[in-house]
Amino acid sequence: MFGESPIKRRKSIRINVGNVPIGDGAPIAVQSMTNTPTTDVAATVAQINRIVGVGGEIVRVSVPTMDAAEAFKEIRKQVSVPLIADIHFDYRIALKVAEYGVDCLRINPGNIGNMDRVRSVVDCAKDKNIPIRIGVNGGSLEKDLQEKYGEPTPEALVESAMRHVDILDKLNFNQFKVSVKASDVFLAVGAYRELAKRIDQPLHLGITEAGGQRAGAVKSSVGLGMLLAEGIGDTLRVSLAADPVEEIKVGFDILKSLRIRSRGINFIACPSCSRQEFDVIGTVNALEQRVEDILTPMDVSIIGCVVNGPGEAEISDLGLTGARNMSGYYEDGKRQKVRLKNDELVDQLEKRIRAKANQLDESRKIAVAIKDE
Repeated sequence: MFGESPIKRRKSIRINVGNVPIGDGAPIAVQSMTNTPTTDVAATVAQINRIVGVGGEIVRVSVPTMDAAEAFKEIRKQVSVPLIADIHFDYRIALKVAEYGVDCLRINPGNIGNMDRVRSVVDCAKDKNIPIRIGVNGGSLEKDLQEKYGEPTPEALVESAMRHVDILDKLNFNQFKVSVKASDVFLAVGAYRELAKRIDQPLHLGITEAGGQRAGAVKSSVGLGMLLAEGIGDTLRVSLAADPVEEIKVGFDILKSLRIRSRGINFIACPSCSRQEFDVIGTVNALEQRVEDILTPMDVSIIGCVVNGPGEAEISDLGLTGARNMSGYYEDGKRQKVRLKNDELVDQLEKRIRAKANQLDESRKIAVAIKDE
Protein backbone atom coordinates (compact mmCIF):
# COMPACT_ATOMS: atom_id res chain seq x y z
CA MET A 1 0.00 0.00 0.00
CA PHE A 2 3.05 2.25 -0.03
CA GLY A 3 3.17 2.51 -3.84
CA GLU A 4 5.89 2.00 -6.40
CA SER A 5 9.56 2.66 -5.73
CA PRO A 6 10.80 6.06 -6.95
CA ILE A 7 14.13 4.51 -7.99
CA LYS A 8 15.05 4.74 -11.66
CA ARG A 9 17.01 1.68 -12.72
CA ARG A 10 20.27 1.89 -14.68
CA LYS A 11 19.81 0.74 -18.27
CA SER A 12 21.51 -2.50 -19.23
CA ILE A 13 21.23 -5.25 -21.80
CA ARG A 14 19.20 -8.39 -21.06
CA ILE A 15 20.70 -11.80 -20.40
CA ASN A 16 18.94 -14.92 -19.18
CA VAL A 17 20.15 -17.31 -16.51
CA GLY A 18 17.96 -20.28 -17.29
CA ASN A 19 14.42 -18.94 -17.15
CA VAL A 20 15.37 -15.91 -15.03
CA PRO A 21 15.81 -12.66 -16.98
CA ILE A 22 18.59 -10.37 -15.76
CA GLY A 23 18.96 -6.71 -16.68
CA ASP A 24 16.98 -4.38 -18.96
CA GLY A 25 14.43 -3.64 -16.25
CA ALA A 26 13.78 -7.25 -15.23
CA PRO A 27 13.08 -7.81 -11.52
CA ILE A 28 16.27 -7.84 -9.47
CA ALA A 29 16.95 -11.53 -8.86
CA VAL A 30 17.98 -12.80 -5.43
CA GLN A 31 20.45 -15.66 -5.34
CA SER A 32 22.59 -17.61 -2.92
CA MET A 33 25.36 -20.21 -3.00
CA THR A 34 25.53 -23.67 -1.52
CA ASN A 35 28.11 -24.35 1.18
CA THR A 36 27.80 -28.13 1.26
CA PRO A 37 30.50 -30.26 -0.43
CA THR A 38 29.33 -30.43 -4.04
CA THR A 39 30.34 -34.07 -4.19
CA ASP A 40 27.72 -34.76 -1.50
CA VAL A 41 24.84 -34.73 -3.95
CA ALA A 42 22.07 -35.44 -1.45
CA ALA A 43 23.16 -32.68 0.96
CA THR A 44 23.61 -30.16 -1.86
CA VAL A 45 20.23 -30.92 -3.41
CA ALA A 46 18.57 -30.63 -0.01
CA GLN A 47 20.17 -27.24 0.58
CA ILE A 48 19.21 -26.00 -2.88
CA ASN A 49 15.61 -27.00 -2.22
CA ARG A 50 15.61 -25.08 1.06
CA ILE A 51 17.03 -22.02 -0.70
CA VAL A 52 14.32 -22.24 -3.34
CA GLY A 53 11.72 -22.78 -0.62
CA VAL A 54 12.27 -19.26 0.73
CA GLY A 55 12.32 -17.64 -2.70
CA GLY A 56 15.85 -18.16 -4.04
CA GLU A 57 15.74 -17.66 -7.80
CA ILE A 58 19.28 -18.65 -8.80
CA VAL A 59 21.74 -20.89 -6.94
CA ARG A 60 25.51 -20.94 -7.39
CA VAL A 61 27.39 -24.17 -6.83
CA SER A 62 31.17 -24.43 -6.50
CA VAL A 63 32.69 -26.89 -9.00
CA PRO A 64 36.43 -27.06 -8.19
CA THR A 65 37.21 -30.52 -9.58
CA MET A 66 36.12 -33.02 -12.20
CA ASP A 67 34.60 -35.13 -9.43
CA ALA A 68 32.52 -32.11 -8.46
CA ALA A 69 31.53 -31.70 -12.12
CA GLU A 70 30.23 -35.27 -12.17
CA ALA A 71 28.29 -34.56 -8.97
CA PHE A 72 26.93 -31.40 -10.59
CA LYS A 73 25.49 -33.59 -13.36
CA GLU A 74 23.42 -35.47 -10.78
CA ILE A 75 22.43 -32.29 -8.94
CA ARG A 76 21.22 -30.73 -12.20
CA LYS A 77 18.89 -33.70 -12.75
CA GLN A 78 17.26 -33.26 -9.35
CA VAL A 79 16.54 -29.52 -9.20
CA SER A 80 14.78 -27.13 -11.57
CA VAL A 81 16.14 -23.80 -10.32
CA PRO A 82 18.77 -22.15 -12.56
CA LEU A 83 22.28 -23.15 -11.48
CA ILE A 84 25.52 -21.22 -11.80
CA ALA A 85 28.77 -23.21 -11.72
CA ASP A 86 31.55 -21.43 -9.84
CA ILE A 87 34.80 -22.33 -11.61
CA HIS A 88 38.35 -21.12 -11.23
CA PHE A 89 41.29 -21.70 -13.59
CA ASP A 90 40.36 -25.06 -15.21
CA TYR A 91 38.55 -24.44 -18.49
CA ARG A 92 37.85 -28.17 -18.90
CA ILE A 93 35.48 -28.07 -15.93
CA ALA A 94 33.56 -25.25 -17.61
CA LEU A 95 33.16 -27.33 -20.76
CA LYS A 96 32.02 -30.33 -18.73
CA VAL A 97 29.30 -28.53 -16.73
CA ALA A 98 28.12 -26.85 -19.93
CA GLU A 99 27.56 -30.33 -21.29
CA TYR A 100 25.64 -31.20 -18.12
CA GLY A 101 23.17 -28.32 -18.39
CA VAL A 102 24.58 -25.42 -16.37
CA ASP A 103 22.65 -22.15 -16.71
CA CYS A 104 25.57 -19.74 -16.17
CA LEU A 105 29.35 -19.97 -15.82
CA ARG A 106 31.08 -17.94 -13.14
CA ILE A 107 34.55 -17.91 -14.64
CA ASN A 108 37.02 -15.10 -15.25
CA PRO A 109 38.32 -15.42 -18.84
CA GLY A 110 41.74 -14.00 -17.99
CA ASN A 111 42.37 -16.71 -15.41
CA ILE A 112 41.85 -19.84 -17.50
CA GLY A 113 44.97 -19.86 -19.65
CA ASN A 114 45.76 -18.99 -23.24
CA MET A 115 43.32 -17.54 -25.75
CA ASP A 116 42.58 -20.92 -27.31
CA ARG A 117 41.22 -22.16 -23.98
CA VAL A 118 39.20 -19.01 -23.48
CA ARG A 119 37.82 -19.25 -27.00
CA SER A 120 36.77 -22.86 -26.46
CA VAL A 121 34.73 -21.86 -23.39
CA VAL A 122 33.18 -18.84 -25.09
CA ASP A 123 32.33 -20.82 -28.23
CA CYS A 124 30.67 -23.44 -26.04
CA ALA A 125 28.73 -20.74 -24.18
CA LYS A 126 27.58 -19.25 -27.49
CA ASP A 127 26.53 -22.63 -28.83
CA LYS A 128 24.54 -23.56 -25.73
CA ASN A 129 23.28 -20.03 -24.99
CA ILE A 130 24.97 -19.93 -21.57
CA PRO A 131 25.86 -16.53 -20.07
CA ILE A 132 29.05 -15.88 -18.14
CA ARG A 133 29.54 -14.02 -14.89
CA ILE A 134 32.83 -12.17 -14.46
CA GLY A 135 33.53 -12.01 -10.74
CA VAL A 136 36.22 -9.69 -9.40
CA ASN A 137 37.01 -9.82 -5.69
CA GLY A 138 38.99 -7.30 -3.68
CA GLY A 139 40.71 -10.15 -1.85
CA SER A 140 42.11 -11.81 -4.97
CA LEU A 141 43.29 -9.04 -7.27
CA GLU A 142 46.01 -9.82 -9.80
CA LYS A 143 49.53 -9.41 -8.47
CA ASP A 144 50.45 -6.62 -10.88
CA LEU A 145 47.37 -4.62 -9.86
CA GLN A 146 48.25 -5.06 -6.19
CA GLU A 147 51.70 -3.68 -6.95
CA LYS A 148 50.32 -0.86 -9.10
CA TYR A 149 47.76 0.39 -6.60
CA GLY A 150 49.40 -0.76 -3.37
CA GLU A 151 46.05 -1.91 -1.97
CA PRO A 152 42.59 -2.75 -3.28
CA THR A 153 40.91 0.39 -4.62
CA PRO A 154 37.79 0.95 -6.73
CA GLU A 155 40.04 1.74 -9.67
CA ALA A 156 41.95 -1.53 -9.20
CA LEU A 157 38.74 -3.60 -9.10
CA VAL A 158 37.39 -1.90 -12.21
CA GLU A 159 40.67 -2.30 -14.09
CA SER A 160 40.65 -6.00 -13.26
CA ALA A 161 37.04 -6.34 -14.41
CA MET A 162 37.70 -4.52 -17.67
CA ARG A 163 40.55 -6.89 -18.52
CA HIS A 164 38.10 -9.76 -18.54
CA VAL A 165 35.44 -7.69 -20.30
CA ASP A 166 37.89 -6.80 -23.07
CA ILE A 167 38.61 -10.50 -23.68
CA LEU A 168 34.92 -11.26 -24.14
CA ASP A 169 34.50 -8.18 -26.34
CA LYS A 170 37.30 -9.39 -28.61
CA LEU A 171 35.51 -12.73 -28.92
CA ASN A 172 32.26 -10.95 -29.78
CA PHE A 173 30.45 -12.24 -26.69
CA ASN A 174 28.20 -9.87 -24.77
CA GLN A 175 26.03 -12.28 -22.77
CA PHE A 176 27.68 -11.69 -19.44
CA LYS A 177 27.20 -9.94 -16.14
CA VAL A 178 29.90 -8.55 -13.86
CA SER A 179 30.51 -8.20 -10.14
CA VAL A 180 33.23 -6.22 -8.35
CA LYS A 181 32.85 -7.35 -4.76
CA ALA A 182 34.80 -6.32 -1.69
CA SER A 183 34.35 -6.76 2.04
CA ASP A 184 34.65 -2.99 2.56
CA VAL A 185 31.41 -1.15 1.79
CA PHE A 186 32.97 1.99 0.34
CA LEU A 187 35.42 0.01 -1.78
CA ALA A 188 32.65 -2.10 -3.30
CA VAL A 189 30.27 0.83 -3.79
CA GLY A 190 32.96 2.93 -5.46
CA ALA A 191 33.87 0.12 -7.83
CA TYR A 192 30.28 -0.58 -8.82
CA ARG A 193 29.57 3.09 -9.42
CA GLU A 194 32.53 3.40 -11.78
CA LEU A 195 31.86 0.12 -13.56
CA ALA A 196 28.22 1.10 -14.11
CA LYS A 197 29.50 3.97 -16.28
CA ARG A 198 31.82 1.77 -18.31
CA ILE A 199 29.71 -1.15 -19.53
CA ASP A 200 26.11 -1.94 -20.55
CA GLN A 201 26.01 -5.43 -19.11
CA PRO A 202 23.97 -6.31 -16.00
CA LEU A 203 25.70 -5.99 -12.64
CA HIS A 204 25.58 -8.64 -9.93
CA LEU A 205 25.80 -6.96 -6.52
CA GLY A 206 27.43 -8.22 -3.36
CA ILE A 207 29.45 -7.17 -0.35
CA THR A 208 31.68 -10.22 -0.14
CA GLU A 209 32.69 -11.88 3.11
CA ALA A 210 30.35 -9.51 4.91
CA GLY A 211 30.46 -11.41 8.21
CA GLY A 212 28.06 -13.32 10.41
CA GLN A 213 24.30 -13.23 10.21
CA ARG A 214 23.71 -9.96 12.09
CA ALA A 215 26.78 -7.92 11.15
CA GLY A 216 26.78 -9.26 7.59
CA ALA A 217 23.14 -8.38 7.10
CA VAL A 218 23.79 -4.82 8.31
CA LYS A 219 26.88 -4.35 6.15
CA SER A 220 25.15 -5.79 3.09
CA SER A 221 22.06 -3.67 3.64
CA VAL A 222 24.14 -0.50 3.82
CA GLY A 223 26.31 -1.27 0.78
CA LEU A 224 23.68 -2.82 -1.46
CA GLY A 225 21.13 -0.25 -0.35
CA MET A 226 23.38 2.60 -1.45
CA LEU A 227 23.78 1.09 -4.91
CA LEU A 228 20.18 -0.03 -5.36
CA ALA A 229 18.92 3.41 -4.35
CA GLU A 230 20.98 4.81 -7.22
CA GLY A 231 19.44 2.33 -9.66
CA ILE A 232 22.57 0.18 -9.86
CA GLY A 233 22.19 -3.60 -9.72
CA ASP A 234 20.34 -6.33 -11.60
CA THR A 235 20.87 -9.34 -9.34
CA LEU A 236 22.30 -9.72 -5.85
CA ARG A 237 23.64 -12.05 -3.22
CA VAL A 238 23.91 -11.26 0.47
CA SER A 239 27.08 -13.08 1.56
CA LEU A 240 26.72 -14.29 5.14
CA ALA A 241 28.68 -16.70 7.27
CA ALA A 242 25.34 -18.36 7.97
CA ASP A 243 22.74 -20.66 6.46
CA PRO A 244 22.25 -19.69 2.79
CA VAL A 245 18.52 -19.57 3.47
CA GLU A 246 19.15 -16.45 5.57
CA GLU A 247 20.91 -14.80 2.59
CA ILE A 248 17.71 -15.06 0.56
CA LYS A 249 15.57 -13.65 3.36
CA VAL A 250 17.85 -10.66 3.89
CA GLY A 251 18.11 -10.07 0.14
CA PHE A 252 14.36 -9.82 -0.26
CA ASP A 253 14.09 -7.66 2.85
CA ILE A 254 16.56 -5.20 1.32
CA LEU A 255 14.56 -5.02 -1.92
CA LYS A 256 11.31 -4.77 0.02
CA SER A 257 12.59 -1.87 2.14
CA LEU A 258 13.39 0.08 -1.04
CA ARG A 259 10.04 -0.87 -2.59
CA ILE A 260 11.91 -2.47 -5.48
CA ARG A 261 10.27 -5.88 -5.07
CA SER A 262 7.39 -7.07 -2.94
CA ARG A 263 7.47 -10.66 -1.81
CA GLY A 264 5.85 -12.02 1.30
CA ILE A 265 4.77 -10.17 4.41
CA ASN A 266 6.17 -6.74 5.16
CA PHE A 267 5.80 -6.43 8.93
CA ILE A 268 5.58 -2.89 10.26
CA ALA A 269 6.23 -3.21 13.97
CA CYS A 270 7.14 -0.83 16.76
CA PRO A 271 10.32 -1.49 18.77
CA SER A 272 8.06 -1.66 21.86
CA CYS A 273 8.16 0.55 24.94
CA SER A 274 6.40 0.85 28.28
CA ARG A 275 3.18 1.86 26.46
CA GLN A 276 2.83 -1.55 24.82
CA GLU A 277 -0.31 -3.46 25.77
CA PHE A 278 0.96 -6.86 24.58
CA ASP A 279 4.28 -8.58 23.81
CA VAL A 280 5.05 -6.92 20.48
CA ILE A 281 8.48 -8.50 20.02
CA GLY A 282 7.31 -12.01 20.80
CA THR A 283 4.24 -11.64 18.59
CA VAL A 284 6.20 -10.39 15.57
CA ASN A 285 8.96 -12.98 15.89
CA ALA A 286 6.43 -15.80 16.14
CA LEU A 287 4.44 -14.55 13.18
CA GLU A 288 7.52 -14.11 10.98
CA GLN A 289 8.34 -17.78 11.47
CA ARG A 290 4.79 -19.00 10.97
CA VAL A 291 4.03 -17.13 7.74
CA GLU A 292 7.39 -17.15 5.96
CA ASP A 293 5.87 -19.57 3.43
CA ILE A 294 3.45 -16.88 2.22
CA LEU A 295 4.77 -15.20 -0.93
CA THR A 296 1.85 -12.80 -1.42
CA PRO A 297 2.97 -9.17 -1.01
CA MET A 298 1.19 -7.71 2.00
CA ASP A 299 1.75 -4.99 4.61
CA VAL A 300 0.91 -5.99 8.18
CA SER A 301 1.32 -3.44 10.97
CA ILE A 302 1.64 -4.58 14.57
CA ILE A 303 1.82 -1.65 16.96
CA GLY A 304 1.68 -2.01 20.73
CA CYS A 305 -0.40 1.07 21.59
CA VAL A 306 -2.78 3.68 20.18
CA VAL A 307 -0.16 6.42 19.68
CA ASN A 308 1.12 5.29 16.27
CA GLY A 309 -1.08 2.23 15.83
CA PRO A 310 -4.06 3.73 13.97
CA GLY A 311 -1.89 5.72 11.57
CA GLU A 312 0.11 2.66 10.53
CA ALA A 313 -2.98 0.42 10.40
CA GLU A 314 -4.74 2.82 8.03
CA ILE A 315 -2.03 2.36 5.38
CA SER A 316 -1.63 -1.41 5.80
CA ASP A 317 -3.49 -4.42 4.44
CA LEU A 318 -3.93 -5.68 8.01
CA GLY A 319 -3.24 -3.77 11.19
CA LEU A 320 -3.24 -4.26 14.93
CA THR A 321 -3.40 -1.46 17.49
CA GLY A 322 -2.60 -2.42 21.07
CA ALA A 323 -5.11 -1.93 23.86
CA ARG A 324 -5.53 -3.54 27.26
CA ASN A 325 -6.74 -7.16 27.11
CA MET A 326 -8.15 -6.83 23.58
CA SER A 327 -6.56 -4.93 20.68
CA GLY A 328 -8.04 -3.09 17.74
CA TYR A 329 -7.99 -4.79 14.35
CA TYR A 330 -7.93 -3.21 10.86
CA GLU A 331 -8.37 -4.53 7.33
CA ASP A 332 -7.60 -2.49 4.22
CA GLY A 333 -7.09 0.53 6.43
CA LYS A 334 -10.50 0.33 8.09
CA ARG A 335 -11.19 -0.37 11.75
CA GLN A 336 -13.17 -3.59 12.19
CA LYS A 337 -15.79 -4.23 14.83
CA VAL A 338 -14.00 -7.36 15.99
CA ARG A 339 -11.27 -7.01 18.62
CA LEU A 340 -8.56 -9.62 19.18
CA LYS A 341 -7.71 -11.07 22.57
CA ASN A 342 -4.12 -10.21 23.47
CA ASP A 343 -3.39 -13.73 24.69
CA GLU A 344 -4.48 -15.19 21.31
CA LEU A 345 -2.87 -12.69 18.96
CA VAL A 346 -0.44 -14.98 17.16
CA ASP A 347 -3.04 -17.60 16.28
CA GLN A 348 -5.67 -15.02 15.36
CA LEU A 349 -3.34 -12.91 13.22
CA GLU A 350 -1.91 -15.92 11.41
CA LYS A 351 -5.43 -17.02 10.52
CA ARG A 352 -6.34 -13.58 9.21
CA ILE A 353 -3.05 -13.11 7.33
CA ARG A 354 -3.55 -16.40 5.50
CA ALA A 355 -7.14 -15.55 4.65
CA LYS A 356 -6.09 -12.13 3.34
CA ALA A 357 -3.29 -13.68 1.26
CA ASN A 358 -5.77 -16.04 -0.37
CA GLN A 359 -8.14 -13.14 -1.05
CA LEU A 360 -5.38 -11.05 -2.64
CA ASP A 361 -4.19 -14.00 -4.73
CA GLU A 362 -7.69 -14.60 -6.07
CA SER A 363 -8.14 -10.90 -6.86
CA ARG A 364 -4.89 -10.87 -8.83
CA LYS A 365 -5.87 -14.01 -10.75
CA ILE A 366 -9.17 -12.40 -11.74
CA ALA A 367 -7.39 -9.19 -12.78
CA VAL A 368 -4.94 -11.14 -14.93
CA ALA A 369 -7.77 -13.16 -16.53
CA ILE A 370 -9.69 -9.98 -17.39
CA LYS A 371 -6.56 -8.41 -18.85
CA ASP A 372 -5.90 -11.46 -21.03
CA GLU A 373 -9.44 -11.53 -22.46
